[in-house]
Amino acid sequence: MEYGFVKAAVAVPQISTGECHYNAGSIISLIDDAASKGCEIVLLPELCLTSSNCGDLFAQPFFIAECEKAIAVIAESTTKHDTIAVFGAPIQHDNSLYNCAVVVHKGKVEGVVAKNALQTGEARWFASASTISNGSNVNIAGQSVAIGCAQIFKTGGFTFGIEIGSEAASPTPAGAYMAVAGAEIILNPCSWNEEVGRHNWIKTSIAQQSSRYRSGYMFANSGWGESTSSATYSGYAAIAECGHILTEGIRYATGSHIAITEIDVEKVRKERLTDASFAHKNNTPYIYIYQSSSKECTITRSINPLPFIPGKEDSDASYNDIFMIQATALARRIEHTRSQSAVIGISGGLDSTLALLVTVKAFDILGKPHSDIITVTMPGFGTTDRTYTNALNLMKALGTTIKEISIKDACIQHFKDIEHDIDVHDVTYENAQARERTQILMDIANCMNGIVVGTGDLSELALGWATYNGDHMSMYGVNASVPKTLMQHIVRWVAANSEDETCKATLLDIVDTPISPELTPADDEGNIKQKTEDLVGPYELHDFFLYNFVRNGFSPEKIFFLAEKAFEDKYDKATIKKWLSTFMWRFFTQQFKRSCMPDGPRVGSCNLNAKSWTMPSDVSPKMFSELCNRLETE
Repeated sequence: MEYGFVKAAVAVPQISTGECHYNAGSIISLIDDAASKGCEIVLLPELCLTSSNCGDLFAQPFFIAECEKAIAVIAESTTKHDTIAVFGAPIQHDNSLYNCAVVVHKGKVEGVVAKNALQTGEARWFASASTISNGSNVNIAGQSVAIGCAQIFKTGGFTFGIEIGSEAASPTPAGAYMAVAGAEIILNPCSWNEEVGRHNWIKTSIAQQSSRYRSGYMFANSGWGESTSSATYSGYAAIAECGHILTEGIRYATGSHIAITEIDVEKVRKERLTDASFAHKNNTPYIYIYQSSSKECTITRSINPLPFIPGKEDSDASYNDIFMIQATALARRIEHTRSQSAVIGISGGLDSTLALLVTVKAFDILGKPHSDIITVTMPGFGTTDRTYTNALNLMKALGTTIKEISIKDACIQHFKDIEHDIDVHDVTYENAQARERTQILMDIANCMNGIVVGTGDLSELALGWATYNGDHMSMYGVNASVPKTLMQHIVRWVAANSEDETCKATLLDIVDTPISPELTPADDEGNIKQKTEDLVGPYELHDFFLYNFVRNGFSPEKIFFLAEKAFEDKYDKATIKKWLSTFMWRFFTQQFKRSCMPDGPRVGSCNLNAKSWTMPSDVSPKMFSELCNRLETE
């Protein structure tokens, strides 16, 4: 296990109904395949040793005896590797037969989990695990092995539990009990036949169970060779993690197949650390499996370089939700403060554009005219024709009240007052302009009985890329939970849904404009010279760092490792290390700005507002910077 990743496999063997020794060969072949690919654990379907449709053969003592011999062969086959295997088989204990999941590792049967919640008809052959006394053992393959339900197995790197088939759909699923008791991965060996619509339900349930349990979830269903006397089995297999399907097997495959990925148990632990439901563990004893913890884990799963961006299948609904959360929150704040207007500084850049679009929607919700939105463009020393024109076009297209107030004369006088050389383009030169703009907006809001709508975004808050008491300050920050990468997609989405061609063209050009505060003069050709991403780094990298540091709680070393995978075709290791070091330094040293930020709505699970992220302003960045410095780029 490396960086918290457990390489896991779900495998569906080609079987022959009733031929346990043939089936054992198929099972062994898949276990060996998983082991050869470095898997730490592999799951196979419910009753795959026999088929789940053997009927009254389950009541034949000789048949069960042959199954036990086959189990011994499978267990023996695992002596040559370190992979844990879980497969379904009928097990006799005392005078009852149980539908079980058998756990084997290094030549041993480590434990037997019996099914508790039986489906209609299963009781003809199988007893419920509830009939097994606590602390019971069963003799199998020459060993005395613990048997029961809701058992939890612990290795050197992770813990897992097993719920069998329909138990996952019961009102009180075993997986929930085991997750609260500490199981980080829940396995479900299953034998569900296909019906119209059932596959979508199963797939959704797998994702939901992994989300509900804050766990990894492995699912393997019966496939080719299972009896089709009265039903069909698709052999669907999948692995999920905290609400997301990571990999899927082949449905309706005409043979054995396997699907492999990596489950991030470190992420699981972070999810549970911040969920009080997992704070009160019961006293369920663990069954320990001594598995090597030194193996490296080659990552095969895709790493999303844009974690804030919703998937294509639900992007439209997600963008609408985000937009409406922002607009509804602002509408409520306007109503609460009895403001007659909203005041926004419009630069022609991305942040102020989204803030204006949100404000327009808020006024539509309240039934107020757009003319009550006071949009102010404040040209300065670095304003370019492109951003100035886009600002004017957007304000006109949206029907707001437009004010143009140049800040040049005020800033020149201010520089004289404080005895600052206007030709020295330092932090004083830049911040004076930002604070002058904020003062103008605040005073206009007072004149118009209005509220100043803030434009700063989540990415800027993380980096502290804002002037303290300048653009850092407003009366309500609608963008405070929206990162820069997501903002671009939302503005494109608004443009795509706009019926005004001028508005659409303007929005798309704003998205394509280099990100800049425009606080230093343009170049000789009148283009933006001060480009933010040249100074602090690419926002797609910083948003990736932000999500994995704040949302997932990963270390700089793990974030670097993931970024290398996510951006392998775009940024080299040295570039990633450089900007990760910048992120860590700025994130901690700029906390003082976040400690006194305006209110703003929470739109996602990664936030830096005062309620979502609490941290003293004087936390030292030293340890995190040193961790970044130790990262190897060769």
